[in-house]
Amino acid sequence: MKINRFMIAAPKSGSGKTMITCALLQLLKDNGKNVSSYKCGPDYIDPMFHKKVLGVPSKNLDTFFTDEKTTVQLFLDERADGDFAVLEGVMGLYDGLGGIYEQGSSYHLAKVTQTPIILVVDAKGMGKSVLALIAGFLQYDTQHLIKGVLFNRMSKGYYDIIKPLIEKELSVKVVGYFPEQKDIGLSSRHLGLVMPDELSDIKKQLNETADRLKKTIDMDLFMDIAEAADEIGDSESADVYNEKSIGNCDQNEFSQNKAINTVNIAVAMDEAFCFYYEDNLKLLEKCGAKLQYFSPIHDTRLPKDCDAMLLGGGYPELYAKELSENISMRKSIKTAFEAGLPTVAECGGFMYLHTYIRNICDDTDEQNKADVQNKADIQNDMNKSKLVGALDGGCHFKGKLIRFGYIELAEKHSNFLPPNEKIKAHEFHYYDSTDNGADCIATKPATGRSYDCVISHDNYWLGFPHLYYPSNPHFAESFVRKAYEYRRNKNGKLL
Repeated sequence: MKINRFMIAAPKSGSGKTMITCALLQLLKDNGKNVSSYKCGPDYIDPMFHKKVLGVPSKNLDTFFTDEKTTVQLFLDERADGDFAVLEGVMGLYDGLGGIYEQGSSYHLAKVTQTPIILVVDAKGMGKSVLALIAGFLQYDTQHLIKGVLFNRMSKGYYDIIKPLIEKELSVKVVGYFPEQKDIGLSSRHLGLVMPDELSDIKKQLNETADRLKKTIDMDLFMDIAEAADEIGDSESADVYNEKSIGNCDQNEFSQNKAINTVNIAVAMDEAFCFYYEDNLKLLEKCGAKLQYFSPIHDTRLPKDCDAMLLGGGYPELYAKELSENISMRKSIKTAFEAGLPTVAECGGFMYLHTYIRNICDDTDEQNKADVQNKADIQNDMNKSKLVGALDGGCHFKGKLIRFGYIELAEKHSNFLPPNEKIKAHEFHYYDSTDNGADCIATKPATGRSYDCVISHDNYWLGFPHLYYPSNPHFAESFVRKAYEYRRNKNGKLL
């Protein structure tokens, strides 16, 4: 398949990848291109910018989560000859697992998808030293994928001086520059970029960014680089959700006649719960699920006739007041959960199922605990927001990252996964639970360190890790099967 494409990567985080990527996507749309975007790694928020703000289809690709063949399949899914694709890198170009391995890096993804790379270099405070930096990155580029360099935070005057020098000495194309923009930019917070819905003028800012970038880059050169990308994949690669890829979903009794036996999975989707991998949702649908989106903030109850519930991650701590005040929804979810409704809850969704959430940091130096105990007791009551109460205890803000990075999860007793199988996941949270569970073993792939986590029994899987279903499609298959069994038992017959 001929997909015109390039990757926006950088030597380090904070170089301006997201701003440049969004502006380029807008320019490609303005030029009438059928463009899609892909985020390297487990980041949820950049794809939301692409989809919600720019209206560009976007999803994640990650060479830790999936092997090389599956990654290519995921890349080509729903693409057609002649489409344009922009891949946004993560961290520094060569930063993978543990910061030292290639797997999971932007470069690995570029290699797997045979994608040309545009290196965005933050040149603020640099002179000719940028040549040494670029030369080093070119030396590491064993596949010769770096086809262009774009300078961020560089003046026109210096650009005119340095561009011919770089192209002469390093034999790499310089595709443009972007002066420092003090009046536009994307704000940040502890989980990355702020949510698009929180920025009333984000569309205006991104349009302005695209207009300015258009004046300082060679868009024709970008197009030439994209169009020179090799063909990729074959006829089978374009269907990642075929029978072989997803295990036995198409052979299970619950999906033999989907028009009759489709099960309904209620999926929380609003300001507080919005962290979902697109391919997770697609896989559930392939296995026979119809997704019913609902809002724990704005709706009063779960969707009627739902057979399972998926509570994804997000920012429940920012909407604790609204979630707490929606008593009817909290009761609806607790009643359904206690009645055995199959439930998967990840990170923010896991927090929501607790009895309370406390947003004030409760880590107090041992020496001072006795002196402030009375005050702390008062603060505990004042700063707790009541949540669903399906799980005893609460979640507390710790003021620092509790767990971060990739993990592989294995169940101690087979429930959602076949015996001796694992599923890959990612953690990133500043809150901790009074009970994180101990039904799974999480293993860090780079170090081998392991720890217990997740509350998992017959009908539910609850914990902080964000799962990536295509890394083991049996998880999605099991979840849908449990929904089907719940529906069958509830109705006493097949519907």
